[in-house]
Order: sequence, then C-alpha cells, then structure tokens
Amino acid sequence: MIRTALAALALGCSISTIAAAQDEEEPKAVAPEPADPYRWLEDISGRKSLDWVKKENARTDKLIRSRPGFEADRQRARAILDDDRQIAMPGEVMGDRMTGFWRDAANPRGIWRQSPLDAWLAGKPVWTTLIDVDALGKAEKLSWVWHGADCLAPDYKRCLVSLSPGGTDADIVREWDRTSGTFVGNGFTVPLAKSSVTWEDADTLLVATDFGKDSMTTSGYPRIVKRWKRGTKLETAETLVEGQAEDVGMGVGAYMDGDTRWPVITRNKSFYTTAFYLRRPGNDSDYNTTVIPETGELRAVIDGQAIVFLNDPLGSFAAGSLLALPLDLMARNDQVPFIPVMTPTASQAIEEVAAGDDVLWVKALDDVEGKLFALRRDQPYGRWSQKEVPLAANATVQIAGAVGKRDLLLATAETMLQPPTLYAVPETGAPQTVQSLPAQFDAKDMQVEKRFATSKDGTKIPYFLVRKKDAKAGAPALIHAYGGFKAAQTPGYLTGQPYRAGPLGMFWVEDGNSYILANIRGGGEYGPLWHQAALYEKRQNSFDDLHAVAEDLVKTGVSIKGKIGISGRSNGGVLVGAAMEQRPDLYGAVISGSPLKDMRRFNKLLAGASWMDEYGDPDDPADWAFISKYSPYQNIKKGVKYPPIFLYLSTKDDRVHPGHARKFAAQLQAYGNSVYYHEYIEGGHSVGADHAEDAVRAAMLHAFLLRELVEKK
Repeated sequence: MIRTALAALALGCSISTIAAAQDEEEPKAVAPEPADPYRWLEDISGRKSLDWVKKENARTDKLIRSRPGFEADRQRARAILDDDRQIAMPGEVMGDRMTGFWRDAANPRGIWRQSPLDAWLAGKPVWTTLIDVDALGKAEKLSWVWHGADCLAPDYKRCLVSLSPGGTDADIVREWDRTSGTFVGNGFTVPLAKSSVTWEDADTLLVATDFGKDSMTTSGYPRIVKRWKRGTKLETAETLVEGQAEDVGMGVGAYMDGDTRWPVITRNKSFYTTAFYLRRPGNDSDYNTTVIPETGELRAVIDGQAIVFLNDPLGSFAAGSLLALPLDLMARNDQVPFIPVMTPTASQAIEEVAAGDDVLWVKALDDVEGKLFALRRDQPYGRWSQKEVPLAANATVQIAGAVGKRDLLLATAETMLQPPTLYAVPETGAPQTVQSLPAQFDAKDMQVEKRFATSKDGTKIPYFLVRKKDAKAGAPALIHAYGGFKAAQTPGYLTGQPYRAGPLGMFWVEDGNSYILANIRGGGEYGPLWHQAALYEKRQNSFDDLHAVAEDLVKTGVSIKGKIGISGRSNGGVLVGAAMEQRPDLYGAVISGSPLKDMRRFNKLLAGASWMDEYGDPDDPADWAFISKYSPYQNIKKGVKYPPIFLYLSTKDDRVHPGHARKFAAQLQAYGNSVYYHEYIEGGHSVGADHAEDAVRAAMLHAFLLRELVEKK
C-alpha cells in the first residue's frame, strides 16, 4: 500500500531500505476482483464499445431532444453562456497589462487577450487579441482546447502556451513570443503528455513529462523532473529529482516575490502528501527538500516567506492554520522558524490565499459564507496582524487574483440570486467595482435559506435552499453535492448551478421547484477535519449526510420521497451512485457526470491510482472490506427498482475512465432500470469543449428532471 511506504519514509527510512524490507516480506493477500460481464466497455475507443455508446446516445437523444421546450431551453442556455456582458475575469497581471481568456458565440474555443491594466480596473478594458484558439485550431487542423499560458516575469515576453487536443488533461506545451504574437521557431516544445513545465530562467525550463520507458508513475503522471537548456534536445536534459513509480507524480512551478523567482519542485508522494524542493543558493543543480510538512500545502510566497497551510496539526499549530517559513533559510537547509500567520475559528475554514507585494490576502469560509482578511507582518520574522475586509454579507466570495505592486485584491461576490460582481479590493477603503454581471433571470419572487440537517451521527450539515416564495409544499427538489477531496461547495448564481450544467438550477427554480446545495462531509467547508471525516472507512458519513438533507426536506415539507433528485459529478458520482442504491425509496432521479462507479478497479483505470489516499486501496482486502460496502457498480442488486439516472461524460476524459459510467449504465439496464446516457466525444473531464455542448447538456438535464420528477405520477 502507498500509505505503508509513506509511513516508513516519514520515519526516516531510505527508499532502498523500504524496498529491501518489502522484498523480504511474504506476498500480501490481494482482494479478488468480482466477475465483471462488462469489462469490454473499458476499451475506450474500441469499435464494440463505441457502437454501444452511439446506440445509447441515440436512444437518449430520441427521448429528450424532441420534447416540447427542449430547443427553447437550449437556445436560452446558449445565450446566457455566450452573453458578451459576462464578467471579463482576470488572468495574470503582466506589468501594465491585464490578460484574460474569453469565450463567446463568435469565439467558442476562446481568445487569450490583454488590456491596459488601468483601463481594465476602470471597467473599460481595451482588448487586444494575443491568441485566437479557434483560428489556430482551424489553421493547424486540430481541435485545440486552451489550457493556459505561463509567461516569464518580469518582462513577460516569452510564454509557455499549453493546448489540449479535444480537452484531455494531456497537452502540448509550446513557446510563444508575446511581443511578436507568434510561436517561437525552434523554441521550446514539450510533446503531448500530462506534463508540468515552468521557467527556471529565460533559457531554461524545469520539465516533468513522459520521457519514455519507466518515466511515468502508476497513476499516469511524470516521475522525473529535468532541467532543459535552450538549444539542446529534451532527451538530453539533466535529471534533477526522481520519484517512485508508486507516487502520484512530480510537478514544477514558480513563485514571484517582487522580482525574485522561486522555482519549486514537488514530489507528490500521494494525493495528500508532498515533498517540496527549493534550489540551493550557488548550486543550480541541487534542489533541496524542505521542512514544509508533507501534508502541508504551499499556498503563496510574500516578502521572502513561504505561506504554508496545515492539513494536520504541527506541534502547537492547529490543522487548518497558516504558517510562514523563511525561503532563504529553507533553501540553505538552515534552521527554520515556524511563524504563525492565521488560525481559523471553529466555524471557519481558510480556503484561498493570494499575495500582493506587502499584503497577504486570505479568503475564509465562516459557516460556508465568504470572508476576506488582509494580513501584514513585522520585519523580519515577526508576528502577523490581520483584519477583516468587508466586501459582501452572506455571499460567496472568490479570490480572482491580485495586483501585487498596488496591493489590490481582485475578488468576486455573489449569491444564488444575485449575479457576481468583480471588485478591486484595497487594504483600506471601499472596494471598487470593476464589472457586474447583469441579472439573467427575475429573482424578486425567489428566496434563499441556509438550513442545517442532522446526520445519522448527530453532526449538523449545512445546506442552502433556493425556491420561489410561494413554492408549493411537497414540490420536486434537486440536491447537488460532492463530498470529497477537500473541495468545499459554495452557493453561486443559479445560472452556473449545479457545476458544469449551466443554468439548470435557474430553469429548475423558475419551474416552481427547489434547488439545494448540500455541504456534506468530505469537502473543505469546515477545514481539514470536515474532509477527514469521510476518508477511507468513514465514507459512509458523506452518504448519511446526503440522506439527512433529503430527509430534512421531507420533514419540513419542502418535498416528498420519490420527488427528490440528486446530482453529483466526478467524486460526486460515487456519492449519488451509493445514495441511490442505499435509499431508492427516497430519491426519484439521479444526475451523474464524469463519474466514478467501479471502486474495485478505479486504481487501475487512468489516473485512479492517485486517489487511493482518499478512498483506500481496493486490492488490499482490509480496504476492500469497507469499499465493497458502497462501490456503486458492485452494489447494483437484481430485483431492486432504482431511480432513473442520467449519466453524462466524455470519451476523451483521461482522468476518470469512461468505463465507470458505461459499465454502470449497462448493468442497471440489464436489470431493467431506466438509464439516460450521453457521452460527448470531446471535452475531457470537464465534459463539453465549448458553450454549444454545455447548452445542450443543460437542456437535456432539465428535460430529464421534468420527465422523471414532475410529469411522472
């Protein structure tokens, strides 16, 4: 097991010592795999499996696309998604320019563009296109999806542009000149792979990629980091750090502290344990490990300090706290003081951190509502002071970036009924509105309530309920939840709820129904302990929390059994799959996007091995003993009538294998259950490479819910 090896490393054993000890051990028992009649559907691009996909897509299209109202929904969703009044969200501040990425009807794959910073801050940007992704794809005859650009400070002339064919996690990285607006002839190019690449300096890259045989981990990510000098071949690059095949993978990045660049190498030993490496001063080839705790997270760099988030307690420092560690001392391997920065209260969770030149900005959740804090420290290693910076009460707040030299924070605030506004927030004084999204629906007759349900073990579970003020008792309801990987679910404007389904939440509430966002355990709503309460054998807590929210809706008259739909994607696919099997009496419809379903084989499919730190190792009989109790694919029972389910996903999802959804659908259908299935070809894990596909999905899911929860008696 990965966790066993990591425990040994934590005790100071060398990797060779571990290997020798393992060689001497008797082979460990492996949990047997149950019979799987649909294993053939794991063949992602095989003719037989794709024929099955086409048949299922056609059957669902026939049921849904011809329904009255479908085309009107699709057109309205597309208009909302393509609205040119959308907020021009900030990308990176590059000197006196603000960059950003934009998609609309004329640019479905998007344009990367820039505006003078002052004009952008004034809400009157003057845009110049840098890269037109649609035009580039047409010229190169490739279906490019934008994955971002990393431009080298302080002049930001040369950029590493990442482009994915069809939206997979794997991409190609190409050097681009921001001055000439062209790709650099004979410049750096990293071939298609799940790579991590950054500038070390103008003529040197740090590269973690597929270098050939034995260079990738069992999770499918790079195992080796190399230094690549300009003018040389990638295969001759100098090896700097190597991980183990059992690791999740290696990564690289860099933080700017004023004009000082701090390259960082990360060895992700598991999903939640990371070793951090800094370059030793005076020795470019030597990257030292640091004293940053392996379960900690490097969140920002400011004024020579690394800002580290603690997922576990460290001495007297509580889990969920921020600490500051001097970078120069860590790089030299000198004795490093651990300086407290911020400790959240019992109701708070530190979620986001951003650094200006002098101010550290922190966004925290307080009972799942956003709060902003500005922090400063005394010189050189003194205490940190903090003050709350008011922005918007009872709202979801998201950090969108920072203008470092001006110590301005860029942040959005929104509620389920109030569209987002982007602000430039100073440390003192009133926030300045940069841009607001106009209202996209009439909310005057709607209301939002924050409630708490009581889970099976007595834990209070918050949830947000939005409905019309005159909503009828017992109306249909839709609950969206996630419950994993520390990812907090915060309530946003209904045109974007639930995640990756566009304006589905808006459609649903306008119909007179209820939409609910549930903050179940496994997420990060209350910090690390909230997440850890649903790990491994505790996974049932997240399912119980979802059941508790649904039962609370019944108890309070909001809805009734059989009229409650549940929605979850990715990890949420495990959640709703287990929930529909455990309580088929309670739920009337299920939406499951890019889902995990086969928890016996998840660690053998694409990136699945990287998630064993969340779920456990299904090959270990002890772990399979608790995973087997909820694994959705293995727990489908013949003779049980399950609620209808809509599964949506992408063939090009190279993170969660499409076989999960395919096999789950096939087994449910074999036992006579109702399944709606739609597998997009492109789009990757996010599903949908452009707004056109997103709009179709929103209309399809709305039609599904109407058919199964409203019209069905």
